[in-house]
Amino acid sequence: MIDADGNLRDLSGRIPDITPELLTPKGMAKLGKINPKRLPLVKGRPRMGVPWTGIGKIMCIGLNYVDHAKETGNPLPKEPILFLKANSSLNGPNDTVMMPKGSKKSDWEVELGVVIGTAGNNITQKDALKHVAGYTVVNDVSEREWQIERGPTWTKGKSCDTFCPIGPWLVSADEVPNPQKLDMWLDVIGVRRQTGNTKTMIFGVAKLISYLSKIMTLYPGDVISTGTPPGVGSGFKPPIFLRNGDVMALGIDGLGQQKQKVVSWKKS
Repeated sequence: MIDADGNLRDLSGRIPDITPELLTPKGMAKLGKINPKRLPLVKGRPRMGVPWTGIGKIMCIGLNYVDHAKETGNPLPKEPILFLKANSSLNGPNDTVMMPKGSKKSDWEVELGVVIGTAGNNITQKDALKHVAGYTVVNDVSEREWQIERGPTWTKGKSCDTFCPIGPWLVSADEVPNPQKLDMWLDVIGVRRQTGNTKTMIFGVAKLISYLSKIMTLYPGDVISTGTPPGVGSGFKPPIFLRNGDVMALGIDGLGQQKQKVVSWKKS
């Protein structure tokens, strides 16, 4: 738990882990009653992992920002474009990102992650935000050749190991009064590549929750990665892609920052 001064506090004496059960309204209320100042400080420089465990599914939305859709040369979608990232792509917010073997077109995407706290299906748009436990930063790392040039199934260009850094924080929904007013950015080797705001989403958070819940039941711990603003590498002319040794830094107002070094594939 992060206290008001930005110090990392140890929750292990109070709860064993941040599980989907703790993301429900009852669980979040339990967490909210804990006074961080009464928790011991975490010593040293610990690795930050994904802020919660037990993620059931990672649902992602493509071409969901007006300017990003335009930079790719695609028409604005009439319905949300849905793809999934495999859970094995999960990565800590500051962990190394490893490009798959032979990759030549690995790319970056800063995105707002929406974390479900209350299960539901056929959720109305009016009630959608009541189902949110909190928000986080997602880097939807993508291999464009695998995504686009090897058939129409985006998932295979999105699900490579380490391609889904999440965190550093899960910020409770009450701390984000309007998820459609969040500035976001991403740098590669110190050069600003993406600058955007969630207000330019084609389909807002409430719409996405309602839409997805008509396809599949949403469960606590599920995460929706809501799309990226313009400035991805494939949108430049000529395109710019990640190389061995590059460093990505990205963040969203109030949700923290990530930083990942990019390396070439190596056998584990």
